[in-house]
Amino acid sequence: MNTIPVLPDHVIFTDFKGAEGVLLDLNTHQYFKLNETGTLVWRTLETGCSLAEVVAALTHEYQVTEEDAATSIQTLCEKLASHGLLEMA
Repeated sequence: MNTIPVLPDHVIFTDFKGAEGVLLDLNTHQYFKLNETGTLVWRTLETGCSLAEVVAALTHEYQVTEEDAATSIQTLCEKLASHGLLEMA
C-alpha cells in the first residue's frame, strides 16, 4: 500500500462542496462521478499521498477498519485505472 498513484494531466477534478466530485477525462470527454468517499480519496491522492496514507485518511474520517478501507480504495483505484483516470505506479 506504499504505492503512490499518478494522476494524469488529462484528468480534471471538480469538488462539489466535499459531498461529491466529478472527474473529466479530456481525452475521451467522459465524466465520472465520485461519491463523498471517492472525493476524499481523490483529494488525498492529489496531495501526493501513498495508498497507505489514503487508508489512514479514510479511517480517520469514517468509522471503517483499515482492512475495509484498503479494500475499498484498491477497488476504486483499479476501476479508475481501467478507465485511464489514474496510473498505478
